[in-house]
Amino acid sequence: MVEQGKFVAIHYTGKLDGGEVFDSCDGNPPFEFQVGAGMVIPGLDDAVVGMALNGEKDIVVTPDFGYGEYNDEMVQSFPIEDIRQQFEPQEGMMVGVQMENGMQVPATITSVTDTEVSIDLNHPLAGKTLYFHVKVVEINDDARYCNEEGGCSSCGGSCGSSCC
Repeated sequence: MVEQGKFVAIHYTGKLDGGEVFDSCDGNPPFEFQVGAGMVIPGLDDAVVGMALNGEKDIVVTPDFGYGEYNDEMVQSFPIEDIRQQFEPQEGMMVGVQMENGMQVPATITSVTDTEVSIDLNHPLAGKTLYFHVKVVEINDDARYCNEEGGCSSCGGSCGSSCC
């Protein structure tokens, strides 16, 4: 049984209201996370608790348990010359924005004019209800899976680290 603190490896497919797949690990190693450690959105984290090995489940995650509601105040404009000093902005481009606390967050350029660039700091899935089909493929006391970059899929550290 999946419990708080355990590492769970899942195969999943995530879809939006219209059935469009926004993420999936089909054909790839399972996605692994430590339950209750805040590594995934709360709706997914909570939903796997109590699932059995090889158990499958359809999960509906509303924005308040996913990526939050869409917030218009998180769309900000910057002088285009400030942006052009770093790169040539294009509408739809995903960029990393460094916050005051030093953390980098993904953002989307929503418009580019002759004088300014508007950047949306909302998560691309903010305000959306998410539909997951999940299958539990492993339940462990420690992390077992590494990502393509040779790092731990759970903690981001190197494979074989204290986490793995």
